[in-house]
Amino acid sequence: MEALYDAGGELSFAMTLEDDQAVNKSGRVYLDDFCAERNIPLLKSRHVNNQDVIDAIGEYQLDWLFIIGWSQIASSQVLNAPKRGVLGMHPTLLPTGRGRAAIPWAILKGLDKTGVTLFKLNTGVDTGPIVDQVEIPLSTSTDAGMLYDLVDEAHVALMKKVVPALMADELVLREQDDRLATEWPGRKPEDGEINLSGSVYDAERLVRAVTRPYPGAFALVDGKRYVIWRAEVLDFDDGSFGLQFADGFLKALEYEVLA
Repeated sequence: MEALYDAGGELSFAMTLEDDQAVNKSGRVYLDDFCAERNIPLLKSRHVNNQDVIDAIGEYQLDWLFIIGWSQIASSQVLNAPKRGVLGMHPTLLPTGRGRAAIPWAILKGLDKTGVTLFKLNTGVDTGPIVDQVEIPLSTSTDAGMLYDLVDEAHVALMKKVVPALMADELVLREQDDRLATEWPGRKPEDGEINLSGSVYDAERLVRAVTRPYPGAFALVDGKRYVIWRAEVLDFDDGSFGLQFADGFLKALEYEVLA
């Protein structure tokens, strides 16, 4: 939203969840101060498809609506309410990585790049035509915290890049190539369990993929749960705490023990 204003755009109104919703989700923000400073009407609603949201879109006669950071799926009624449509952002280079858990999967799959896509929403899941993209290079040391920050920065860069064309009504949309599409499923905290019978390299990648702000990779050892936040692969056990695998030793650089 700050980037949109920095690029010369402005908002007719903003909407967000009620204050008691999604309080434990990573990236949860409150818009009250931002909207008050700029005299932007702020609607709080428990669901994006509620009638109060649809009424507000009509009241302000929106050309475009941005839906960014919502885990709720917009109905066709919401998608059709603005004059021009609804724009969203997804933290992959669509059509790669449609679905959920984009940051962990990009690392787990060992990709050499990912990115953020601005696209026009339709009734599918991340299937709408693309407005523009920003690429993010990945390395074998990139972890979820680093990538989380890079994705935030890419959102800002993409917004600043696109808003002038949006204001001039010069957006060019290109359809996604469904033949190249991949879908990534959601992940749960229990998916962070390290496979002690697998490869040390897979374990190290898992540690990087689900470290903070995610729940972390863990192993059950002697009845205790060890959550490993940072680790490195060694050829040998150097006497520090870690996990032994058939193809190497995973040295825990930062960890905690839970009963």
